[in-house]
This record gives sequence, C-alpha cells and structure tokens, in this order.
Amino acid sequence: MTLSKVSLAVAMSGVLGLTACDTMTDPNNPNRNAQTAAAVGAGLGAIVGASRGDNVGERNRGAIVGALVGAAGGAGIGTLLDRQEAELRQELGSNATIVNNGNQLIVTLPQDILFATGDATLSGALRGDLTALASSINRYPDTTVNVIGHADNTGGAVFNQDLSARRAQAVSSVLIQSGVSPNRIRSTGRGEDAPIASNLNAEGRAQNRRVEITITPN
Repeated sequence: MTLSKVSLAVAMSGVLGLTACDTMTDPNNPNRNAQTAAAVGAGLGAIVGASRGDNVGERNRGAIVGALVGAAGGAGIGTLLDRQEAELRQELGSNATIVNNGNQLIVTLPQDILFATGDATLSGALRGDLTALASSINRYPDTTVNVIGHADNTGGAVFNQDLSARRAQAVSSVLIQSGVSPNRIRSTGRGEDAPIASNLNAEGRAQNRRVEITITPN
C-alpha cells in the first residue's frame, strides 16, 4: 500500500522534530544516548505505523502510535547502554577507551599492553580489566559481544591477519573463562584492513594495534 502525502508528512515530521530536540541536548547529558535511541525508534515506528491502515486517518493514527511505541523501545535500549557505559568507565579507568554511539558500546584495549610484539599470548597487565568487563557483560545478558582484533601495516598482510585473529581469540577466551557464554561471543581478526589512524608514523600505528569489544543489545 502506498503512503499518502499526509501520512508520510506526519511520520517524517515526527522524525525531524525528535531529532531537532536531540541536537539541542547538552553533550554532557548522561542520558543523551537514551534520547538519541528514543528519537530513532520514534522515527522508525512512525514510518512503519504510517504504512498501515485503509485510509488517511488510520495511517496518521498509526504513525502516532508507532512513534510512541518506537520511542519507548529505543529509550529503554539507550538507557541500558548509558548505564553500562558509566559502570565500565568507573571499573576500567584509563586503560580502555569506551565509545557509546547509542546503538552499541565499543570498548577498545591497546594491544601494546595486552600482548608482546608479534605474540598472541595475553600478558597479565589487563587480565583484571577483562575479568571486570566479563562481569559487566554478564550483568547485561541480552547483548551480543564481538571481539575484533586489529593490526598496523608493519609486516605482511597475511601475518597481520592471522595475528589479529589469534589475539581476538585470546581475549574471547578470557571472557569465556570469566563466565560469559560462548554463544554470545563472536571473535574476528581484521588485520590491517580497518585503521583508525595513519600507519605512516609510530603514534598512528600504535592506535591501529588494538582489540575492540563491541557490545550490542539484541
């Protein structure tokens, strides 16, 4: 069924209105990601709701109901991510970088602390942090965890791919040993394919050597 111009306008105005409110939010607001998730959920709900109904009135009512339901669901996910982010920042301190994009948490650990050069055997330096991370993951059971190893471009691409995969698996093994269900964890090596900084200098290469643990609500 094709959306009428009126019902589509209702849906899109809901998206734009909520997004505008979010852009005015204080960037230091601890609930900013919950608000962003609510806006996204409302927009999607409005569009889905507007596609249902046999006439303009029904489709407009569907857009409004869909926006409300979507906002509630999105806000719930955003709130949980905000809460887990705050807990992890307190538990991990400066050893990890944590990014909350409103859809998932990305916890980045530097490989230079986790591993010796060219090795996939975990050092003892951050084992306590990995145990704390595992405890946090277990407190929020309705999530999927991706452990992704990354390398710089020093050495051959095949070697870097294999090394990044083995390092990701080593981190995954500690999380599993600390009680996280293996069914929730996916381990991947990206090698040198996804740099976040320049590989032309030592500082950039150090940033590219990392393990990222992404925590995504189901």
